Amino acid sequence: MDSVPKMISTKDLMYLSDMFEWMFTASKKATHYSNEVTDPNIKEVLTIVAAMHAKHCRKITNILNEGGNANG
Repeated sequence: MDSVPKMISTKDLMYLSDMFEWMFTASKKATHYSNEVTDPNIKEVLTIVAAMHAKHCRKITNILNEGGNANG
């Protein structure tokens, strides 16, 4: 499926909520560990990982805010 349906079922909403929580937690943890680590290479990778998960959170939020009419 290339697009989000106009109506999101309760089951889909619960799964999107779970996915958001997973991504949000991963972003927070990667950000925390990037601030704790001293190796610049590891810090860079953790920063990239945190940004990737934050981007996924924004995508999920957009889907929910647009009522299932989000594209991309």
